[in-house]
Amino acid sequence: MSAIAAQRIALPKTFNGQKVSTVGAKAVAPSVKMANKAKYTARRSVRVMAGVFSDVEQAPADPILGVSTAYQACESPDKLNLGVGAYRTEELQPYVLEVVKKAETIMMEKGENKEYLPMSGLPAFRKATLDLLLGAEHPAIAEGRAIAIQSLSGTGSLRVGAAFLAKFFPGRKVFFSNPTWGNHKNIFGDAGVEWDMYRYFDPKTVGLDFEGMIEDIKAAPKGSVILLHGCAHNPTGVDPTKEQWEVIADTVKECGHLPFFDVAYQGFASGSLDEDAFAPRFFVDKGMEIMVSQSYSKNLGLYSERVGAINIVAADAESATKSASQMMKLLRAIYSNPPVHGARIVAEVVGNEEMFAEWKAEMEAMSGRIDGVRNALKADLDELMPEKDWSFVTRQIGMFSFTGLSPAQVENMTNKWHVYMTKDGRISLAGLSLAKSKYLAEAMVDSFKNY
Repeated sequence: MSAIAAQRIALPKTFNGQKVSTVGAKAVAPSVKMANKAKYTARRSVRVMAGVFSDVEQAPADPILGVSTAYQACESPDKLNLGVGAYRTEELQPYVLEVVKKAETIMMEKGENKEYLPMSGLPAFRKATLDLLLGAEHPAIAEGRAIAIQSLSGTGSLRVGAAFLAKFFPGRKVFFSNPTWGNHKNIFGDAGVEWDMYRYFDPKTVGLDFEGMIEDIKAAPKGSVILLHGCAHNPTGVDPTKEQWEVIADTVKECGHLPFFDVAYQGFASGSLDEDAFAPRFFVDKGMEIMVSQSYSKNLGLYSERVGAINIVAADAESATKSASQMMKLLRAIYSNPPVHGARIVAEVVGNEEMFAEWKAEMEAMSGRIDGVRNALKADLDELMPEKDWSFVTRQIGMFSFTGLSPAQVENMTNKWHVYMTKDGRISLAGLSLAKSKYLAEAMVDSFKNY
């Protein structure tokens, strides 16, 4: 036996009355091990407590996306998710358009690569986007005064536009409708653009406060940016008539304001691409310069592809080209290049006459299903509470209905009836089925009567 082995055998089994372990030829008392562990833990704790990020506050839950989180946690078989604006089938399932599947099959057969796109995006997509927005034969396109830059759906397009305004038009305030899509304030505020609101929704009529809107646009400082919803106003579903749009355009022009359209539902509101593009086309036809953000999330169902565009129509081609170059410089610092897959889908669908017709038919079907749900809901509400005027349900357009429910009534809708919706009373009718219409009507009537 070696000398080292003999030493190990001879190690004592106790130390100060405590059992010990042997590590090589060294005896370590448990009390010593515990003391060392405590010191190590304390050192680690000190380092964590003194962390750089320890003073960062928890952000509040997103008021719209948080609705889906709450819905998913609910175990009631009756639950309804009417929060997020995403189309659902009558079975309340997500829907991938058949024309999108067809386009993807063609794309796979072509075997196209995954190289970076130019900063401005896929050329075929950009052409398709301008054609949809203004009409393929519009003079502004032929004259080079209209330019589309591919961006990350509506949100990314608005963000690039906001950054452009902040850099080249500092001090100009943007005016949103009251109410507006909740993310508008975040997008422009984070870009450093000061914002305010103009009157839009009249809770007494559950309709448009047109006089208030015009008064506030006139009162805005000259040269303000007026953000307008191109169609299917979010969250109210209340759109101006064509005659009212003409007055709005005249007022904006007379005051020297810059109109900025958010076009998120073209073709999805009325079922017609041309009908839903009336407002921005009318402004351009009056000789006005405009900015437009566009999204293909709703009308092509490309929610996760994040495909859209920021467009500018300027007084001349040189101004449009220079402005577009600056927008590309800004987006280079934000995300550099847009994604290609969704852009190729759009280009395939719009560029193929047969698939384009198929797309329009599918849009009409989706829009028609929502109209059917609107009519059914109104009929159920009329039956359950005939003393109340429910006509606003069918007067409104697009995905949403602004119900006029108070926060307390919304809380009852969720806690008692398991209907998940935003606290401002907005419901997404795209998430409602005919089979669930009566249930929703019962929840709304209970909330209106008892809260």
